[in-house]
Amino acid sequence: MDGPSQPWDLGPHLQVRIADDGVAHVIFGPAGGMPFTDVQAHAHLGTIWGRLQATPGVRSILVRSEGKGFCAGGSPELVAAMLDSHDARLRTMQEARAIVQGMMDCDLPIVSAINGAAVGAGAAVALMADITVAGQRAKIIDGHTRLGVAAGDHAAVLWPLLCGMARAKYHLLLCNTISGQEAERIGLVSLAVADEELDARALQIAQELARGSPTALAFTKRSLNHWLRAAWPAFEHSLALEMLGFAGRDAREGFAALNEKRPASFGGAQ
Repeated sequence: MDGPSQPWDLGPHLQVRIADDGVAHVIFGPAGGMPFTDVQAHAHLGTIWGRLQATPGVRSILVRSEGKGFCAGGSPELVAAMLDSHDARLRTMQEARAIVQGMMDCDLPIVSAINGAAVGAGAAVALMADITVAGQRAKIIDGHTRLGVAAGDHAAVLWPLLCGMARAKYHLLLCNTISGQEAERIGLVSLAVADEELDARALQIAQELARGSPTALAFTKRSLNHWLRAAWPAFEHSLALEMLGFAGRDAREGFAALNEKRPASFGGAQ
């Protein structure tokens, strides 16, 4: 993509570049690898939206990846810390709330370009964008229940509004992999395009938004997002139950099974 400059160095897994056309690029990395959110990146994702809104010249935000997928979610070290530490769970819960609330309350329009896998926190950022553009072979996965915890970081508040309660339960309970094409069909994303067209199409949308009326776009976004605010108690409840799950036996078994590449054996007793 052309033009981004003025990089913000937020660590090895997240960068912000602000282009002369008013588009701020929030970029998952590293380039060529599979991006994930370590402790540093997860914390930054809770604060960058308000910071970008306060930055002169920024008119829209494009969230994208320079890796072989969009973002695979929390790093193994982040998950391990949540299993072992009450303080880590509280910190992560606060940051997860800040990510969702920050994207919802940001007056700037946010576009996501979803290439490859978008999992966990990656799926939350991808789908909380105002306009979501997926490559046809993108893979959107909410893997919380497979890990042994509640789907708590965005899905309870967002998925029923996007694709309906029946489909939300089907995909969230079974941790299905949803292609970009299928995500468009069920309404989980705004549109799906050929993978080779993804970056250009998402940038085109972000640039068009950057040329629009800031107040008209902000006021429309604020009004529409009251649907999310009305469902906010469901989000808070699901997030708290997710963190409670990380203190339990099933989360330890799910994490071990993931690392050992085997099916989990959940017992339910905590």
